[in-house]
Amino acid sequence: MTDKIKVWCFLLFLSRLVSNLQNCAHAAPQVPCFFIFGDSLADSGNNNNLVTAAKANYRPYGIDFPNGTTGRFTNGRTVVDIIGELLGFNQFIPPFATARGRDIL
Repeated sequence: MTDKIKVWCFLLFLSRLVSNLQNCAHAAPQVPCFFIFGDSLADSGNNNNLVTAAKANYRPYGIDFPNGTTGRFTNGRTVVDIIGELLGFNQFIPPFATARGRDIL
């Protein structure tokens, strides 16, 4: 095949793949929960339950978050929050310190 045909085939394949991924992302959740094991990219911290002077429950933290400040050291949602929304989960993942009983599952 010529190089042009290879490029067009690749672009066609890529566009079909992206189209299918978008359909999957807006589907109903297939699982009741998901667990996140990560680093600071997945967990921006939440120290509201600790006795410390370093708090993040005031502006500018959380200015891009739908409900305002959350106590997390970020101005908005993390990648995990966005993936959870795309998978159809209505609530954000609770921090470990506040997860109890049904919150975990």
